[in-house]
Order: sequence, then structure tokens, then C-alpha cells
Amino acid sequence: MKNLVVFASGNGSNFEAIAKACINNKIDAKVLLLVCDKKDAYAIKRAELLGIESFVVSPRDFPSKDDYEKAIVDKLSSYNIDLICLAGYMRIIGNELLSRYEGIIINTHPSLLPSFRGKDAIEQAMDFGVKVYGITIHYVDSSLDGGKIIAQKSFEYRGDDIEYLKKRLLKIEHKLYIDTINEIL
Repeated sequence: MKNLVVFASGNGSNFEAIAKACINNKIDAKVLLLVCDKKDAYAIKRAELLGIESFVVSPRDFPSKDDYEKAIVDKLSSYNIDLICLAGYMRIIGNELLSRYEGIIINTHPSLLPSFRGKDAIEQAMDFGVKVYGITIHYVDSSLDGGKIIAQKSFEYRGDDIEYLKKRLLKIEHKLYIDTINEIL
């Protein structure tokens, strides 16, 4: 069985989907830890309900990004990690984490990369008027949403209901992320 660590910043629905897939043997792995950068994130409650340890660490408690990431690396060093999954983690991964874990960090992004990188990708795509939306799973490197693409799933949508679009993307994202994790492991 493989070992996963999931990073999240907010609601944690992707974290929960991954964790439940592991619990239900849809992924032959175990989520060992949730790393969260926000003390009030709902992802922490989800981890608690699933009996998964949380490591909550705020970048504001450190003098620099490197120091913040060193604290995370120190925590992770006690785990035998096969894969790190970013699931709504709203921070750019820096040199400290990349120097230790590059090649085993993956991320999900709500656009068909390389288009619409960064924050608010769904809004960017809608504002641009695209007719094909999608999800990308990619390896994390030092660029913003620029790592090697592992998987993508797209669909046509010609409406303008952003809440509907976000829900549809999230449903696709959960399944694609789980399938991709399985493929990698």
C-alpha cells in the first residue's frame, strides 16, 4: 500500500474524495496526513471526521516562505511518502518543498492548461468566452501551473451560470484526480 499526503487550503472536498477513495479501496493507498495552511479551513474538520491527522501551519507564523516550507518538510520527513496531492492548496510550491519532493507532487487545476493558469481560472475562462472547459492534473514544478500534464478531461458548455459550471467541474475533478492517482501509483 502506498502513502499519500494531501495539501489543502479551504473546503477540502477534493481531500475528502481522495481520502474516501483510499478508505473504500478505490485507491490502493492511505492518506497519512492533511497539510493545511489555514487554521479555519473546513478541510481540517473533514480530516478529523475521517480520522486523518492534520498538520496546520500558517505562513504568517514564519519570517519567510523558505522557513514556512522548511517546517512542512521537517514534518513530512517522518513519513514514507509516495505521492503528495495538492487539492485546493492555494500557495505556490517553493524551493524547499520542490528540492525534497519534486517529481512526486501533483496538482489539480480547473482549466485546460496551459490556458488560464493561476487563481480564478474558471472566471478567467468564462470572461474569455471559452466553450470548452475542463480539468487538468499535472506535476508541480517551479512554474505556475506549468508542470508536465498527466491528465485532462474536457466538456462543452455554452452557458453563463458560473455556479453550475463550478459544480460540474468539481464532480469531474474528483473522479479524474482519483483515476490519475491510481494511474501514477
